[in-house]
Parts: sequence; C-alpha cells; structure tokens
Amino acid sequence: MAHVVVLFNLRDGVSIEAYEDWALTRDIPTVRDLPSVHSFRVFAASGLLGGGESPYDYIEVIEVTDISSLGTDVQSPQMQQIASQFAEFAESPLFVVTQELEG
Repeated sequence: MAHVVVLFNLRDGVSIEAYEDWALTRDIPTVRDLPSVHSFRVFAASGLLGGGESPYDYIEVIEVTDISSLGTDVQSPQMQQIASQFAEFAESPLFVVTQELEG
C-alpha cells in the first residue's frame, strides 16, 4: 500500500483556526470518502524531537489502496474544489509518494 505524505506551511495571513476548521469539516471527510483512500490523517507539527521548531506547520498522511486510482479520484469536481481551497491555505506543499519497507 502506498502512502502520500504532504508537508506544508500555512500561507501568510491564514489563521490556524480557519485552516483547522476547514480541514476538519471539509478536507478530511472528503478525502476519507475517496474509493482509493484507506485512511487520511492530518497532524499539526509541534516541534522537533530534541528541540527546535518544525520546518512544517502540518503533515498529512494519506494511505492509498491504489495510487493510479487516486489520480482518477482526485479529478472529481468535489476533489477539484477541495484542492483549490487547499491551495488557498497551503504555501508550496510537498506531496511525497512513499512505499513502506516490509520485511
């Protein structure tokens, strides 16, 4: 199963409250309903282990059952609206596709 890890900071002028309200009421429920998504979690970064500030405000982890199906799912009008809204909150997000090492 693939995972997409999204690392991002909020844009200047975006309030934490506005972003988190949108994430909880719109983003998380919509992404979790996609057929290709097994799970979706959003984390607020609180710092670095050992001290210091995190380079990112938020980290999303999307567990995907089929990465090619995700590409199709995100083309829906509802997801295009979510993506457009996300772009208003997030400054230069990084979308990292990963595969878990399993022994």
